[in-house]
Amino acid sequence: MKNVTIGSNQVPAVVQGCMRIKDLSEDQIERLIEADLENGITFFDHADCYTNGLCEEKFGKVLAKHKDLRDKITLQTKCGIVHGPEYTYYDFSKDHLLETVNASLKRLQTDHLDYLLLHRPDALVEPEEVAEAFDRLHQEGKVLHFGVSNQNPAQIELLKKAMKQPFEVNQLQFSIMATGMVDQGINVNMTVDASSDRDGSILDYCRLHGITVQAWSPFQYGFFEGVFLDNPKFPKLNKKVNELAAKYEVTNNAIAVAWILRHPAEMQVILGTTNLTRVAESAKGADITLTRQEWYEVYLAAGNKLP
Repeated sequence: MKNVTIGSNQVPAVVQGCMRIKDLSEDQIERLIEADLENGITFFDHADCYTNGLCEEKFGKVLAKHKDLRDKITLQTKCGIVHGPEYTYYDFSKDHLLETVNASLKRLQTDHLDYLLLHRPDALVEPEEVAEAFDRLHQEGKVLHFGVSNQNPAQIELLKKAMKQPFEVNQLQFSIMATGMVDQGINVNMTVDASSDRDGSILDYCRLHGITVQAWSPFQYGFFEGVFLDNPKFPKLNKKVNELAAKYEVTNNAIAVAWILRHPAEMQVILGTTNLTRVAESAKGADITLTRQEWYEVYLAAGNKLP
């Protein structure tokens, strides 16, 4: 498994996302973790809002059962989204952050998180409150490293003005069919939609500031509209991906992962699948380096244009 750098740590390029483990039994979660470890995936991503904490709770039961497992893995969760029966809102207040992290630690049955991310931007954020919460969590050893998710450069800079700890991660949507982070940079000063700067050049910002991008939904198009692989809506793209899969003797999942990892930003790819076969297939993408020409061929086959 290829490694990438987060801050001063070496971590695997592929991450196991845990959003879909809610329907798995304890035995099935154990087998998923075993499959991950066998394929070099030792990084696990959670969020307190995934089924209102049920995913963390189920994962924690496995950690409690296998006492030696915690030291073998990197554990990350996200916080800040509040779901209710008839409402959703975002909350980065000091009290909420402290409360939710303590609740996550309890559910995960661990005394610390390796990484904590602020999930989606809170329009009412007060950076000083976030800083106070992070200071306490860090001083108490409950969180070792911090990051954000789905945030642009200005939002990160606003938070940084009060922070002592560096932001080491930004989790963002990126895949063959979600290329917004690179489109604007390719189409600079063009009078086309792809030239629109919708994220403040977040990819370049992260590279300049040593923030590792974690790419979520690597096989999805749109906003959870479905997978693009083997989808008849995208014949040209699948033809090209399948050609490369045959060349490298892997599956199309691996090529989709390899395409993301080919970018020199040294991203991580977060897998959402809990299918053991797909986990193994996807992990192989970390060991493939597409050529520059192949990367652009896939980009064009996805319906993008070069000026």
